[in-house]
Formats: sequence, structure tokens, C-alpha cells
Amino acid sequence: MTRLRQIPLDLVAIALFALYPLIPGLGAQADALFKATVGAEFTTLFIIAVLALGLHVVVGYAGQLHLGVAAFFGLGAYVVGILLVPAYPFKLGSQLPAGTGVLVAVVVAFAVAALVSVVTSAPILRLRGDYLALVTLGFGEVARFALRNLEEITNGTKGLNPIPQPDVPGLKGDWSADYRYYYYLCLLALGLVLLLLRNVERSRLGRAWVALREDELAAVCMGLNTARLKLAAFALGAGIAGLAGALYALRLGNTADPDTYSFQRSITVLCCLILGGLGNRAGVLLGVVLVYGFDGIFAPAADRYIQQFKLNPSGSPFLTFSSYRLMVFGFALILIMRFRPEGLLPSSRVKAELHACDPPAPAAPAPTAPTH
Repeated sequence: MTRLRQIPLDLVAIALFALYPLIPGLGAQADALFKATVGAEFTTLFIIAVLALGLHVVVGYAGQLHLGVAAFFGLGAYVVGILLVPAYPFKLGSQLPAGTGVLVAVVVAFAVAALVSVVTSAPILRLRGDYLALVTLGFGEVARFALRNLEEITNGTKGLNPIPQPDVPGLKGDWSADYRYYYYLCLLALGLVLLLLRNVERSRLGRAWVALREDELAAVCMGLNTARLKLAAFALGAGIAGLAGALYALRLGNTADPDTYSFQRSITVLCCLILGGLGNRAGVLLGVVLVYGFDGIFAPAADRYIQQFKLNPSGSPFLTFSSYRLMVFGFALILIMRFRPEGLLPSSRVKAELHACDPPAPAAPAPTAPTH
């Protein structure tokens, strides 16, 4: 029983998701199409989970409120586009051996996002709380407008396309027609990021980030270099976000419109962390499933069953579940913040911090000696 409790919930979730494409369908063409649609949504879910884990490094581990993670998400996508799109001279997909061009582009996207994060974060290391949040929000908007206005490099609102599919030896199928290729690629990337963060969390750096999050002044008094700790958190978080952006561009076959990487993306990913639970990797995955899975999987499935059982024969928008999904999500978020502010699966440290001022539970009455 003790060994079962030691199995990480996030790795269990990865193993369960790996079984989804192996589940046999019911045989009908509509069911097979629905399964492929849900599988494609799961692929997007994995990419967003990688992005949320990047923000989790900064917010959940180091305790720094960052509202510009979407900028590094877009930066990773555009770096991959510049390196792989045939219109640019790099063309890593055709100039390098099979299977290495895309890998090199993804690694470069990770490195460029981390480097840009270090350069832009160095001048603001003294800021904390709301001031840091405002500066990172402004940086995210500057990055979005830069991607839109640098048309000679980013092709403006049209984005960069087409991004060729990965050329993996032994896999010669059409990646755009079969969702399973990108499904397992993004699931593998998510598993590697989870393993990386699991090891970092147990390392000296991870414990230093926890000390920084709990009390920065006490961390300084204990001899920790908080400037280096913050830079390390910003760099690793931005690099993981750049990795998510690279996977997103590969999945779409283009870099999408720059407005895809807006402040709304950053705040939605932050909601995933708050809803799932800060400081816990499994909580991040749960938050992503609840937020993005609710919007991309559950709401369309509910509308599908409403049509299947002919509950809305007139096609009225007032009788579709999608029309009320934002209201349901907002109401659920309010309830979570009121009754469980630490999230659904928080770490024990964060839960103890948020409930430090709660009155202690009444002591159990002492047992009385039996009378004879």
C-alpha cells in the first residue's frame, strides 16, 4: 500500500492517456470520427499542459506572479516556423538528416525562449507581486504586437506556413490525417517535462525555489542568491513554454495568428494552475483538463448528445450547452476560490500556507476512566 502511494499521480495520468488510442471503437463511422476529434483535442491538451508546467515553474515553485508566458509560447512557435518553413533559407527539415531537423528546431526554440527570458527579466528582478505582474503583462503585449508588425520576418497576421511534418524514420504516414502521430509525440514531450520537473523539485535548486516562494527575505538571510534563483526560474519556465509553442506550431502546420499568443492565453493558463492547485504537478494537469478539456471536449460532447437525443429540434442557441459554458466556468471558479482557495490538488506546503490563520480544530475530549 505504501508503494502505491509513492507512485506520482501525473505519471499515472500519462500512462492512462497513452492507452486512449488503443481503445477499440464501437464500429460506426460517426463514433470513429468522434474518437479522432477527441484525440486531436487531447493532443492540444498535452501542449497546453506543457505550457502550464512552464508557468508552474515560475508561479508554483518560485512564487513569482508572471502574466506574460504566452509571449514565450509564441516565440517558440515562430522560431520553429523560421527554421523549418521553406520560404526561409534555413530549411532544417531538408538540410539535416531525417528525423533531426525538427528535433534541432525544437531545441533551438527552447534555448531562444530561455535566453530571451533571461535578458528581459534581468532588469526587473527587484520587482515583486503586482508590480512584477504588470511588467510581465506589458512584455507579453509588446511581444504580441512585435510578432504582428514585423511582417518581413513573421508574415504579420498570416503567420508562417507551411511547417513540414516531422520526418521520423519508420513513420511515413500522413501526420495530418492520423491524430495518433502528434498525440504520442506531444504525450512523450509532456512525460519528459514531468520527469524533468520531478527531479528539479527534489534537487537543491527546487528546495531553494520553495524557500524563495515562502519568504524571500528569510531566503536572503540564509545566504541564497535570490537574483540567480529568479533568473533560473524564469529561464526554465520560458524554455518549457517555448517547447510548448514549438509543438503547437508543428501540430497546426503553421504558427497561427499572433493574437493566439495574447494576454487571454496567459491568464487562462494561470487559471489552470489556480484551479488545479499550486505547487503540485498533478494539480496542474488536473487544472488543464478541467479548463481546456471542459471547453474543447466536454462542451462539444454535450452539444452532440443534445442533438443525438433531439433535445433541441429547432436548433436554438439557447438550448445548447456551449452557450452557457463560460457562465458555468466562471461560477465554478468563484466556488473554488471561496471554499478551496488552494485548488483541488495543491501541495502540502501551499495548503499549509493558505490555512495558517485558520482556527485550530477542537481537541478531542480526554477518555474518562471506567467506574466500577
